[in-house]
Amino acid sequence: MGTINWLEKLNWTEEHIEDLRYTGYSYIRQGKYEIALPFFEALAVLEVDNAYDSQTLGAIYLELNDPKQALLYFDKALKSEGTHGPTLLNLAKAFFMLGKKDDGLRLAHILKNDPEPTISNPAKALILAYG
Repeated sequence: MGTINWLEKLNWTEEHIEDLRYTGYSYIRQGKYEIALPFFEALAVLEVDNAYDSQTLGAIYLELNDPKQALLYFDKALKSEGTHGPTLLNLAKAFFMLGKKDDGLRLAHILKNDPEPTISNPAKALILAYG
């Protein structure tokens, strides 16, 4: 039996997906991660290869103090998109939360050279905090 195409089954368009994503993101902006979680879990089922949704779901799990679950979605996002600074930064944070200091530091040392300050500055802070 093949994988079910839920978008087709539900007769949903991209507009429905964007509404779901926007609503979930609105809850994230309010810091209501428990409410945002099911929106992005649904998106992970509806659009299986969407790196943004996987990364966001991982970040939600990180905020909910579940780094093991976060790792699964960061890995999925990186497989879909490849190198992505925000995902890698969150991955480093998950490593630290799991007590994998060496892995976290290794990744943070790579990210400290990122040209984007929103990646390099937190990476440097992680190095100072855990180094």
